[in-house]
Amino acid sequence: METMKKKPIVAVVYNCLMALATATLGAVVLSWPLLAVFVKIQKTNLIVKTTLATVMKNYTQLLDYLLLPFNDKLQMSNFPTSSSAARHFYECKLLFELAIIVFVVGLLILIFLKMRKRMSYIYISRTTALIFMILPVIILPFALMNFDEFFIAFHHLLFNNGDWLFNPATDPIINVLTEEFFAGCFATGGIIYELYFSCFILSKKRSFNEAPFLILIFSLTR
Repeated sequence: METMKKKPIVAVVYNCLMALATATLGAVVLSWPLLAVFVKIQKTNLIVKTTLATVMKNYTQLLDYLLLPFNDKLQMSNFPTSSSAARHFYECKLLFELAIIVFVVGLLILIFLKMRKRMSYIYISRTTALIFMILPVIILPFALMNFDEFFIAFHHLLFNNGDWLFNPATDPIINVLTEEFFAGCFATGGIIYELYFSCFILSKKRSFNEAPFLILIFSLTR
C-alpha cells in the first residue's frame, strides 16, 4: 500500500473510475451476444413461446433504451413491462449513462494530456495496477459459492427498493434473463476490469494510458 500513497490521488481515482466505467459498458455491450448464447443453450425462448430472433430484437430495444441518452421511452415489441420493472430499468439507465459520462470525460482527459505531454498525471505503476487487480479477488470466493446471494447483495447496495424483483407473469423478459446469464455478465465485467489494469503491467510506460481504452473500443466493434 506504500506505493499507492506515493502516487497522486488524481491518478488513482482516475484509473479506478475508468476501470469501473470500462468494465460496466463493456459488459453491457457484450451482454448481447452473451444472451444469444444462453438463450440458445438454455432454450429459454420456449418458455416465452417465441423465437431466438424475437428475443434478441426485444433485448436490442432494451439496450437502446438503457444506453442511448435521448431514448426516454422503453417499449419492447413482444414483452410487456410493469411499472415497477420500468422504474428499475430507468434506474439502471441512469447508472449506465453515468458510466458513459465517466468514460467519455476520461477519454477527453486522456487526449488532452496526451497532446500536452502530461501523461504522468494519470500514470500509475505496475505495483499499483497489480494491487487494483487483486482487490476484486477478495469477493470472488463469495460470488462463486453463492451467486444468488451475491446478486441480491449487489442490488441492495445499488438500489433502495425492490423493483428489481421481477414477476415472470407481468415481466416475461426475466424468463430469458436467467441467473446464469447475469453471472456471465458479471464475469465479463470482471475480466474487462482485470484487462484494464493488466494493460499497465504488460505495456510499455509510454503507452500505458492508451491501452485500457482499446478494450472497450474492441468490444464496440465486435
